[in-house]
Amino acid sequence: MSRIGNKLITVPAGVTVDVAPGNEVTVKGPKGTLTKKFADRLTITVDGDTVTVKRPNDEKHTKQLHGTTRALLHNMIVGVSEGFQKDLELVGIGFRTAIKGNKLTMNIGYSHPVEMEIQEGLEVTCPNATNISVKGIDKQQVGEFAANIRAKRKPEPYKGKGIRYKGEHIRRKEGKTAGKK
Repeated sequence: MSRIGNKLITVPAGVTVDVAPGNEVTVKGPKGTLTKKFADRLTITVDGDTVTVKRPNDEKHTKQLHGTTRALLHNMIVGVSEGFQKDLELVGIGFRTAIKGNKLTMNIGYSHPVEMEIQEGLEVTCPNATNISVKGIDKQQVGEFAANIRAKRKPEPYKGKGIRYKGEHIRRKEGKTAGKK
């Protein structure tokens, strides 16, 4: 029994959910519009300010789709009403970032600056030289772009230098102790 799939989704004021034939769901809100096609096996119904997802049988694959579909629908509704945000911080001597046009430019210890094209639908800001904020209405797109930024220079365990999520704890290693007596 899927506990996530059976939960009701409440639709906040100002958000509309439309289900077209073929389980194509369009969610409109104050921040924008998201459209996604879901599996035909499931039944998605909108009753006033609640959305329910029902499955026809208890096969393993249908149960998996049930919880995933409900979670994706919930993320769409939260995205168009509140939006999603990931904050990253650069830790290291000389590490800094700036936005030039539609590109995020980072100096992160390489011999050259690293440039990343900002995807459409995302808002990337640099409150100061060592912080990056990624905002958008699509949770998957925001998380993927933030993960791609972090992958350019992951935090290393000895000094902790690199790009990390705000509030992320980096497990530190002790290092060499052979020369000390």
